[in-house]
Amino acid sequence: MRFNLIIPSSFSSSLLLLLLLVASASAALGEPGLCPDRMATLGGVHESCGAENSVEVESLGRFAVDEHNSKENGLLEFARVVKAHEQVVAGTLHHLTIEAVDAGKKKLYEAKIWVRPWMNSKELQEFKHAGDVPAFTSSDLGARIGGHCPGWQEVPVHDPEVQDAADHAVKTIQQRSNSLFPYELHEIVHAKAEVAENLAKFDMLLKVKRGDKEEKFKVEVHKSHEGILKLNQMVPEQS
Repeated sequence: MRFNLIIPSSFSSSLLLLLLLVASASAALGEPGLCPDRMATLGGVHESCGAENSVEVESLGRFAVDEHNSKENGLLEFARVVKAHEQVVAGTLHHLTIEAVDAGKKKLYEAKIWVRPWMNSKELQEFKHAGDVPAFTSSDLGARIGGHCPGWQEVPVHDPEVQDAADHAVKTIQQRSNSLFPYELHEIVHAKAEVAENLAKFDMLLKVKRGDKEEKFKVEVHKSHEGILKLNQMVPEQS
């Protein structure tokens, strides 16, 4: 005797949606760089630990800016992703805070991108202005005032804020030197930063060139809330 199992179409749809949700959550939980509490609140918005600097999130940020420009005939230039959060739905909803340049001025934008990998689909759900970029922010430096990461923190040497501080240090070194050969920044070997009450501090080891000669300087540069840079300390490093 053979029985035919008949499943109502409404039940099938619900089951399919449930399977998709489970598959999305399982895939997301296996992704590197995600905060460990993600499993506890399925459907909630979760911070992606360190994801702002990932290639995938940067690609999503560029996609959001390009889509906005296409829809609104805009001319925004993508700069970087400042913050990244994720929400597990039928797929993943990425909540990004994006820094972009509008007519030469840096601004912040909030964007939501819905990604469904099994459909090879990503869709810009929302894109809105969230304010102007201040002279510097704690997120720029990877140091948080009153947060769980206080004090000096390692920061990416390619960060625009770090690059500006390094360039200022080299220019100041040149001004204080009597050398006929100009100092040129060759490499930022490593960098740390700290946000104090009214300024940001950059501690860096710089490799500079002067003609055929290569030198290293340990420098500390301060940046005020008004955006004014000052070389506070400079110590030559012996090779």
